[in-house]
Amino acid sequence: MPAVRRRAVLAAGGAVSLAACTASNERPPGGDLPVTRRPAYHLTPPAHWMNDPQRPLFRDGQWHLYYLYNADFPHGNGTAWARAVSVDMVTWRPAGVAIPKYVDAWGDIESGSAVVDEQGTAGFGAGAVVALATQQVDGVQRQSLFVSRDGGRTFDPAPGNPVLGNPGTADFRDPKVVYDAVGERWVMVLAEGQRLGFYASTDLREWTYLSDFTTSDLGLLECPDLFEMSLDADPDSRVWVLLASANGAAEGRTTGTVYWTGTWAADTFVADDHPHRWLDAGPDLYATVTWSDPRDPEDAQRARRYALGWLNGWAYAAERSGTEWQGGSQSVVREIELVSHLADAPVLASRPLSALSDLMTGPALSDPTRPGTASFHVEVDLEGATAPVELTLRGDAAALVVRADPGTREIGVHRVGVRVPHDEAWELEHVSRVPDGGSMSRWGVWVDAGSVEIFLEDGSLSFSTAVDLGDPASLTVEHAGVTAATVRSLSS
Repeated sequence: MPAVRRRAVLAAGGAVSLAACTASNERPPGGDLPVTRRPAYHLTPPAHWMNDPQRPLFRDGQWHLYYLYNADFPHGNGTAWARAVSVDMVTWRPAGVAIPKYVDAWGDIESGSAVVDEQGTAGFGAGAVVALATQQVDGVQRQSLFVSRDGGRTFDPAPGNPVLGNPGTADFRDPKVVYDAVGERWVMVLAEGQRLGFYASTDLREWTYLSDFTTSDLGLLECPDLFEMSLDADPDSRVWVLLASANGAAEGRTTGTVYWTGTWAADTFVADDHPHRWLDAGPDLYATVTWSDPRDPEDAQRARRYALGWLNGWAYAAERSGTEWQGGSQSVVREIELVSHLADAPVLASRPLSALSDLMTGPALSDPTRPGTASFHVEVDLEGATAPVELTLRGDAAALVVRADPGTREIGVHRVGVRVPHDEAWELEHVSRVPDGGSMSRWGVWVDAGSVEIFLEDGSLSFSTAVDLGDPASLTVEHAGVTAATVRSLSS
């Protein structure tokens, strides 16, 4: 049955069933197959294993999203680039393997980026689709070039690989390539341990080192990105953003995605004078990629970008496999904007696509073999509250507790009652402070098999969490203050 729209008022400490807000979870009439635990609206591989997404391209009327895929999991190693397609960035359809693993002597295919070579700089013709990706053999990581002759559907190794050899470092991977129209060249950012290296090329083949950006206390950096955005959608106020996947152990976190704002000048990224920020405050948004819509005018492309990441973490990904649908999944696509009103420095505000709400209220999730899914909006009245308010989303397998403290303006999430795994990182409560200009009171919650994603509706914070609740059965709100907090509205 389609999701049912409804409203409810819930006093603190009460509970309300989510049954009417979810897609059917019953076995199909006469069917012999058990209920499928595959996510209903998050991208998953057809089988086996996925991890890092690769920046999608828009070509021939649809988006082409690539992701690392291991068809031999759990009995073999190495990844390929698999492909999924979508017309709305919400509903994705698997579309085969774009670059097979071990396609040549340089090893399996790891993360990188595909681009449209509009000027034909690489020698394959104007408008050719090419990809830069890391290959690894005998523990040595190098960057290779691949060319597509069918619009990004499949790729072949280009002659002369690798195009960027390893300078003698253990970590040398995940090339993200952007075109610098002013300099008429390509710029690549690479993950090199605790630093990000910048390189330039006019033909995607010969690369020259430019500079690097060094970090500390963020562990091994992966999957970097570099892009320019307009602050507050003002085309005359431009800010560069440097983004990477990082380890947050020094800050009491799991892995996630960090970013810095700053300038790109004289072939160097200079960060603004403030600490890095986390794109997502939850435990599980990794290997994040961002992109703009090439159909938008240039000003609109700088004002709005899109992002998604891998909904998992390396500390427990292997332990989770085999217990649920754990081929892995990607997050929902979010829209990101760079704004100044939330804090004393630019912040990337995140909101799910409006098309996702349309999907949840339509018949697309009525397949009876799908697990319970839900989306709803919660408004919590924190006025006068003197102690943290807790919202618990509980299913028959586990629960996710969201704690909002109006005194400190902190929100924390943590998983409870989970059978597996029991890794220290899995047990952490992830706590972040809502920026001074943000509102704690309105949340959008998206539940699917294997994950819960929560967005403050003003975009100031989001929490992506890998957890399989089972069948969402109830929503409880508890408080410890003098004034009872209430859920003003609950609607699917």
